[in-house]
Amino acid sequence: GIKWMSSLEAKFEDAKDKKPTAEKLERLRRQKINRFRNQHRISIQGTDLPDPIATFEQLQKEYKIHPKIMENIQAAGFRVPTPIQMQAIPVMLHGRELLASAPTGSGKTLAFCIPLLTHLKQPRNKGFRAVIVSPTRELASQTHRELVKLAEGTGFRIHMIHKAAEAAKKFGPKSSKKF
Repeated sequence: GIKWMSSLEAKFEDAKDKKPTAEKLERLRRQKINRFRNQHRISIQGTDLPDPIATFEQLQKEYKIHPKIMENIQAAGFRVPTPIQMQAIPVMLHGRELLASAPTGSGKTLAFCIPLLTHLKQPRNKGFRAVIVSPTRELASQTHRELVKLAEGTGFRIHMIHKAAEAAKKFGPKSSKKF
């Protein structure tokens, strides 16, 4: 039916409708994030997922990434994160488990190296604190190269181990027992 009201009542009704509620603001925020993910072809599953980042600068502001790492990202010529980096980095920085799939050359290595160095916080003389297992020597070499560039000036020591015998020679005879 038709609802009749005075102009004063109509102004009051309009003002009441325009005030955003917390629910409405959250729904609008979710819609904006979903549009962003769709625009960048990011498909994600799970609950309580962190929002993707649009710029590397957000890492500094929101996650307090080491300034030297941020400097190394810029020096390497990375200006805008790739879609895999936009979503995978925040997920890993929140300590969540992740299974990610993206084409070759999409930035997966950087997507997991940034959170890895961030979680380690600073170098310590406590042996190996992180291990990355690669299926091929080529991929291991690429990961090593990227980590060395990313960790430059932070004090982290990045090593690539091919065989346990080489590790024993390089890091000492007790290295196989110690690590």
